[in-house]
Amino acid sequence: MFNKNTYRERRRKLKEIVGKGLILLFGNDESPMNYTDNTYHFRQDSTFLYYFGIQQPGLVAVIDIDRDLEVVFGDEYTVEDYVWRGPQPTIASLAEKCGVKNVQPAKNLAAVLGTAQQKKQTIHFLPLYRPENKIRLYELLGVTPAENAGSYSVALVKAVVSQREIKTEEEILQLHQAVNVSVDMHVAAMRFAKPGLTEAQVTAEIRKIAIAAGGNISFPIIATINGQTLHNHYHGNTLKEGDLFLIDAGYENEMCYAGDLSSTIPASRKFTPVQKDIYQLTLDAHQAAIEAAQLNKPFKNVHIAASKTIFEGLKAMGLTRGNSDDAVEAGAHALFFPCGTGHMMGMDVHDMEDLGEVWVGYDGEPKSTLFGLKSLRLAKPLKPGHVYTIEPGIYFIPELMDLWRSQNRFNEFINWDEVYRYRDFGGIRNEEDFVMTENGALLLGKPKPKTVGEIEAIRGEVV
Repeated sequence: MFNKNTYRERRRKLKEIVGKGLILLFGNDESPMNYTDNTYHFRQDSTFLYYFGIQQPGLVAVIDIDRDLEVVFGDEYTVEDYVWRGPQPTIASLAEKCGVKNVQPAKNLAAVLGTAQQKKQTIHFLPLYRPENKIRLYELLGVTPAENAGSYSVALVKAVVSQREIKTEEEILQLHQAVNVSVDMHVAAMRFAKPGLTEAQVTAEIRKIAIAAGGNISFPIIATINGQTLHNHYHGNTLKEGDLFLIDAGYENEMCYAGDLSSTIPASRKFTPVQKDIYQLTLDAHQAAIEAAQLNKPFKNVHIAASKTIFEGLKAMGLTRGNSDDAVEAGAHALFFPCGTGHMMGMDVHDMEDLGEVWVGYDGEPKSTLFGLKSLRLAKPLKPGHVYTIEPGIYFIPELMDLWRSQNRFNEFINWDEVYRYRDFGGIRNEEDFVMTENGALLLGKPKPKTVGEIEAIRGEVV
């Protein structure tokens, strides 16, 4: 945990922004895999963690702004729990570390909320993503799971986003550490992968680094020879000579701050000439995106810069044609780049995505409905303290190619016969993490090997 004054100041600021009413914050509970006592790795809700710092399941917090009252509700472990878990700290001792003195049993929460309802006090709560918390909200306030999406407090969401999106110096230190371990995970994969190994074996090597560092992975590892599938979590293929191998993995440290990096390497010692050309183009787009990330300028500019670079580069290779500005505006580039260039990152690898992309990435402005652009999770101006990823890529997706060609889409921008020569190419992306400062963008963590020369030097020592 941070110093208790950090949490006190965060809650003070939250109360100041929201202004009045009662704030109800749910922590997460244990989540069974297949029966009650066999649970997934526990992960506390990030917003609860941000304001209270307590990594324990089954807790709910109330911040009563009108009465200037802060309470953590939960039930203490019993001796029977100690038999299985060993001695555990009391909730009161944990709450004291974040500056909260009032701790009550979970059964008291219903009465507190009932009194607030009788007094017609506004009760603020966030959108909920865990089924058990949706049920608990229904039991406490009568809000059904279906109603949660339309009845959460927009004022509270905007307040939380305004605080959590600006990372403090102590948070930036945590993020540097998380990214450093993430780099180690990727380098381990680069040094371990070779023809004859399975994707699962490389995935195990990546995860080993995270566990040994004392934390965990920040999201399920992507390690695949089918990089054209953006979120491919299947690990059953065997690497062979000539394959491209895409890795997307990050570390979450003990404070739950995340890293998020991507790499693409040849399974062989070197890239083939065609692989090298496409790989270098993704690096060109990556650099264009880094340079387009400017203080107080929209992140959408970053995405457009990467998209135009990709389209122009493919034009030089004969795959596309026409004016790049027109092609990107129409969405033709999304045949090769159907996702966004980056997203916010912090305690969540996609920071605060549970609160809604329209609030986190767009300041309440509507998102585009255009294929490709609608997947951009961050578009608003970058402020000092914003942490974000840069991850343009080039993907040859056979199913998308077949669909668009059958529909005669973008014939004015795409040379289909040339594109189909790359039908089985796969996909490439690199990803790095940055924080925006008053002096511009700063790379988080140590540099990850990404140039053709750096990658081939490592691969040459392995294969």
